[in-house]
Amino acid sequence: MGCGPQNPHGLHLVVYRSGDTVYADVTFDERHIGAPGLAHGGAVAAACDDVLGFALWIAGAPAVTRSLTVEYLQPVVLHRSHRITAHVATREGRVLHIGATGTDPEGTTRFTAKAVFVVVTADHFAAYGDVAAFEHLLRRLGGNGASSDPES
Repeated sequence: MGCGPQNPHGLHLVVYRSGDTVYADVTFDERHIGAPGLAHGGAVAAACDDVLGFALWIAGAPAVTRSLTVEYLQPVVLHRSHRITAHVATREGRVLHIGATGTDPEGTTRFTAKAVFVVVTADHFAAYGDVAAFEHLLRRLGGNGASSDPES
């Protein structure tokens, strides 16, 4: 839905890392319409969840979203690029607090997002489907299991 190329209605995000942040540029179109000329809040939330999830590369751990809060500060206009930038705010054991902002090319913050992620092991994903396609990614993130060390 977020970054995968197979879904023709997906967001096709390409995420980059710069130091302790990750970012992606997204342009919503008619596939993501809410009110006339504006992106649907659910499409904005999906983009935020995806970019926030890429901050897991910074944390170095596979995790799942526990909660996601998006604040819509300004209308998110269709056919206009928006940059979503995310960073890990804090880590408390297995719990990661990750924040993001969505800005337009003029630097106006259109939305913000906060999420809580919980670190899991690869077994969590294997319980629901075949992880062979992305098992190498899970190993790069945190091996076959998540660290129980709250400082890591």
